[in-house]
Amino acid sequence: MLPLLLLLLPAAHGVVHLGYMPVLTTEPRLEGQKTASTFVLDQPRCVFKDYGNADIWLVVALDGAESSFNNTDRPGSPEIAFQSFPNPARAYMTLNATLANYPCPKPAGDITVLRVGSETSCAKDEMRPTCNGPLPGPGPYRVKFLALEGSVPVAETQWSEKIMLPEAKSSNTISTTGSGHSAGMIAITTILSILFAILLAALVAMLVFWSSDSCSGSSTFSKPESVTVRRYNTHHVYDQPAARL
Repeated sequence: MLPLLLLLLPAAHGVVHLGYMPVLTTEPRLEGQKTASTFVLDQPRCVFKDYGNADIWLVVALDGAESSFNNTDRPGSPEIAFQSFPNPARAYMTLNATLANYPCPKPAGDITVLRVGSETSCAKDEMRPTCNGPLPGPGPYRVKFLALEGSVPVAETQWSEKIMLPEAKSSNTISTTGSGHSAGMIAITTILSILFAILLAALVAMLVFWSSDSCSGSSTFSKPESVTVRRYNTHHVYDQPAARL
C-alpha cells in the first residue's frame, strides 16, 4: 500500500502550468521557418529553470487532440510512438533535453531554435519511437513542452497556436501552359524564331550564290584579239658599180 501512496503523492501535487507558449521562431538568420514536413520553434530558454533534474520533452499533437493527451504516458510508449502518428496515435513525444541544453540566459550570438521533423533516418524505425521524424501532412499541429522527473510530469507549458504547414504541390496539379502573359511571350518567341530561321536561310542562299558567281568569273578568260604582224620584204641594198669616168 505504501509504494502506491508514494506513486500517487507527486500526482497529488499536480503539474505546474507555466505561462510560456511555444512559438515559431522569428530568427532572421534562419531560413525555412516552415516547410512541407518541418517547422522551427524557439527553444524554451529560462522556462524550466526551477526543474534542474527534469527531462524536457516536446509534445506534438494534431489540432484537437491536445485535450486528450495524457501527461502520464511514458515517452516512446506505443500509444504515442512517432511511427504510429497520426493514426492511431494522435500525438507523440520527441526532442528530449535537459536544462543544460537550454542555458539561461541565452549566450550572445547563439541561434537557439528547434527544428521539428528534421530526422529522416528513424522515421520508420520502430526501435526509435521518439524519433523527430518528418511531419506527415500540413496539419494543423499544436505543441507544448513537458518536464518529467523520472516518469512523473512536474511542469508543462501552454499549447501553441495552430501551426499549419505549406502543402507540397503534386506534379499532376502543376500547370504546364503557364499564364496568359507567358503564353503570349511563348508565341512571340516562336514567331521571332521562325523569322530568324527564314532570315538565316536567305543569308545562306545569298552567300552560296555569291560564292558560285565568283568562282565562275575567275575561270572565264577573254580570248585576246589576234595581233596581225605584217611581213615586209627587206630591200636589199646592192653595191652600185662605181661610175665610170
